[in-house]
Amino acid sequence: MMVRLLYASRATAVSPETIDAILAQSRTRNPTQGITGILCHGGDVFMQVLEGGRDAVNRLYGSIVRDSRHHDVTLLHFEEIAERRFSGWTMGVVNLTRVNPSIVLKYSARPVLDPFTVPGRASMAMLEELIATASIVGRAGG
Repeated sequence: MMVRLLYASRATAVSPETIDAILAQSRTRNPTQGITGILCHGGDVFMQVLEGGRDAVNRLYGSIVRDSRHHDVTLLHFEEIAERRFSGWTMGVVNLTRVNPSIVLKYSARPVLDPFTVPGRASMAMLEELIATASIVGRAGG
């Protein structure tokens, strides 16, 4: 059975090197676990979708909760799925500093990433719009 999990967290330290390390680790490990997804970041906030088998996604989420690079890890949405929305990405990435703020503002009270204050479905809708506007990079392991 496949599932989709969306969570948000705050980074203990944000730097391009930290983000590169997270992406490199994801792109190395996720294919062997059958996990795909998207990482979205803005300021010190991370929001990530993970898709794959229930056990693999739950194991990965458990390791994220224990990862010292994150705090305030919050589950925003979890559902069983028949098909993936992010199948083309071993781990795609969105840097919201490079996205038109009006897209974020459409789904939030302020034009900054704050998934802690909106419904999980609103955050999923924003990610889907970012896919539609080609704002996500890193397709298929790249």
